[in-house]
Amino acid sequence: MPKTTFHIDDLFSSARSVVSSTLLEIGKICPEAVVMTADLARTNQVVNFQRTYPDRFFNIGIAEQNMFGIAAGMALEGKIPFVCTMATFASMRACEQLRTDICYQNLNVRIIANNAGLSSMGGATHNAQEDLAIVRSFANLTVVTPGDPGMFRNVLLATLNHKGPVYIRMARGKDEPSVYQTEAPEFELGKAIVTVDGADATIIACGVMVSEAVKAARRLSQDGIGVRVLDMHTIKPLDEQAIINAARETGRIVTVEDHYTIGGLGGAVAEVLAESGIPCKFKRLGIPQKYAGFGSPESLYRKYGYDVEGIVNAVRSMN
Repeated sequence: MPKTTFHIDDLFSSARSVVSSTLLEIGKICPEAVVMTADLARTNQVVNFQRTYPDRFFNIGIAEQNMFGIAAGMALEGKIPFVCTMATFASMRACEQLRTDICYQNLNVRIIANNAGLSSMGGATHNAQEDLAIVRSFANLTVVTPGDPGMFRNVLLATLNHKGPVYIRMARGKDEPSVYQTEAPEFELGKAIVTVDGADATIIACGVMVSEAVKAARRLSQDGIGVRVLDMHTIKPLDEQAIINAARETGRIVTVEDHYTIGGLGGAVAEVLAESGIPCKFKRLGIPQKYAGFGSPESLYRKYGYDVEGIVNAVRSMN
């Protein structure tokens, strides 16, 4: 069996609930914290913050561009805005305001972007298939996509001591698998977590795909293939040393993400490998260059070949 103390069996929890309770905690210890939403207080589960700190809660309405501009202004006055909206709107509808108002001025705004990837079940208009490719290119912006619902607390608390804007990517945020069930790993922005250790191949995953990667590693271990799983929760800055170590020590790397294979985690890892000069077999799994239609996330992962079966087949094909 692979060396791991984390993933036992399917246990599900809500990232939105974790964010809700953590924002209340932050509200108590950080008087500069404010919460903003675009008419999605109940959906984003920030109603408790609104009730507890009504003077520090702002519903801007369905006007994401304005919300980001207002968040920038508040940050200039010393506030720390936590902005909650859907990933497709955060990265595209308010793209100019994110880049120019927030990132250009390196402001302390935290964007909690939910329904990322193919998790929304809302079709092409609501699927954030390219958000990582967009936001990863913005200077000063830290990009995080936690692999476990409980980790959102660690991420949000870590941002209190971080200078500059942070984009925190969440899937649907409901009934998603918990990876770290028996012990909480140490969390540090920019530092990958070795969730499973192995020497024959490495799967680098982010977000909800970490659970799929762990399941794939368990299945492959039954065939005597030892797979390392890296939870690459921080897409920018990337843990380049963890990637280089994986290339040297395992010689095979598969990346898995609920995002286009272009411009996201796979592209970032490919850049590191290309510049390192280390010979390594490499494959990217994720959304192909298509606008995915409607369906459950699980059915779409299977359709596009990055579910557990797809990951297992990708690793086996490299042997």
